This record gives sequence, structure tokens and C-alpha cells, in this order.
Amino acid sequence: MMSASDSRTGSALLRIPLADEAATATLGAAIAQVLTPGMLVTLRGPLGAGKTSLARAILRALGHAGEVPSPTFTLVQTYDTPVGPLAHVDLFRLKAPDDIEELGLEDALDQGVCLIEWPERGADALGEPTLAISLSVTGDTARQATIAGPRDPLAALAAALPEPA
Repeated sequence: MMSASDSRTGSALLRIPLADEAATATLGAAIAQVLTPGMLVTLRGPLGAGKTSLARAILRALGHAGEVPSPTFTLVQTYDTPVGPLAHVDLFRLKAPDDIEELGLEDALDQGVCLIEWPERGADALGEPTLAISLSVTGDTARQATIAGPRDPLAALAAALPEPA
């Protein structure tokens, strides 16, 4: 894991190699540990990069035992979690950025957490994410997560991650 910070902006960056789905689950568990109401978490990456897999891992770590379908067609799936309602959002099929207002995400952020896949399709209307996660494919099962955000949430996330072997 590599990290960097910018003292002028208070922002930081983590780069985390993910060798396989188990590593993605470990990252999801660490993210779940640092979530608090009002957090906006964005998930970027190409098709097949693991955005929904990471969202599932976060929800599993928060105790959700049921199915976690991709919200591609419904746009929003909401789950009750210990940190309040968690809205898992997929903006891939959003027709226009202005349509995001109809999803009620500002209310969701007031009460809980939003995980947004494909944020480039309109999540800018919600403001700066607390954690901006970009996933890239680096091999058949390998991915890399690059996570940007304010220094305090990223420091808590780094502390929640297990030490590399």
C-alpha cells in the first residue's frame, strides 16, 4: 500500500493492490469500519473492474446477509445497516445528470451513506465524495484501488487495513 498526502488541501491518496476477490473483500471490510452517516463514496472504473463486488463486500462487512444485486436497472438499492440506511446507486443508465435529483440521494446522505457507481454520470451534483475510489484491472483477477479523500477518513481506512504480508 502506498499513500501520499497534500498538506495544502488536506487530501490524501491510497493505492492498494487487490490480488483477487478475497483482497477486495478485505478492502470492503476496512471501508465498512470507517463509514459514518453522511459519507459519500464513489466507485469508478471500467466495466468488470469490481465496483459492484466492492459494494457487496462493504455490505457483507456491515452485516447484510441477503442478496446484493447490481442496481444497474433499479438505479438505487437501499439497505439497513449499523451506520444507517446505505443507498447503493448505479448511475450507468442515468439519462441526464439532472435526473439525479429524482433519486432522493440528498435525503439518503442526510440519514446514512451513499455508495455510487459510475459517479461521472451525475454525482457531481452531490458534492465532493468522502472517499473517491477508482478501480483498475491489472490482471485476470487482480485489480488496483486508488482511493482519494480527506486525510482523516483515509488515515482511518489505512489503519483499518491489515498489514501486507
